[in-house]
Amino acid sequence: MPNANARPMPGSDQANMAAAGLRTFFNIVREWGLKDVEAQRLLAVPATTYKRWKRAPERATLDQDKLERLSYVLGIYKALQILLPRADAAAGWIKRPNAGSPFGGAAPVQRMLSGQVSDLFVVRNWLDAQRG
Repeated sequence: MPNANARPMPGSDQANMAAAGLRTFFNIVREWGLKDVEAQRLLAVPATTYKRWKRAPERATLDQDKLERLSYVLGIYKALQILLPRADAAAGWIKRPNAGSPFGGAAPVQRMLSGQVSDLFVVRNWLDAQRG
C-alpha cells in the first residue's frame, strides 16, 4: 500500500499537477485582487512557504490539506466563470457583501479567509447550488 505521506518525486504526475495547480491558484488570486497575506490564508501556509512556492511552484510539496484547498479555490473560480463570465464581476462578487445564508451579510471572501477548509467547501457548494 502506498504511503499517503510520501513526497512525490520531482517530475512525477503528482508533482506536475501540484505545480500546475499552484500556478493557476496564483493567477486566480491575482485576478481576484487578493493580497499575498490573504492567499497565504487560503492555503493555510506561512509567508515563507508561500513565497517559496510562488517563486518555484514545481518544487512545492503539497499535503492532502493543501491539495484540497487548491481544489476548492479552483472549483470556486470555475463556478464563478460560469455564473459571472466577466473577470471583474467574479472578483467583485467575492468581495461584495452577500445576504445568502452561508455569508450572513459578509463578503464571500471573508468566509473563505476564515482559515478553515470547511469554509472553502461551503462557498464552493453554495456556488454549485446556484449553478443548478
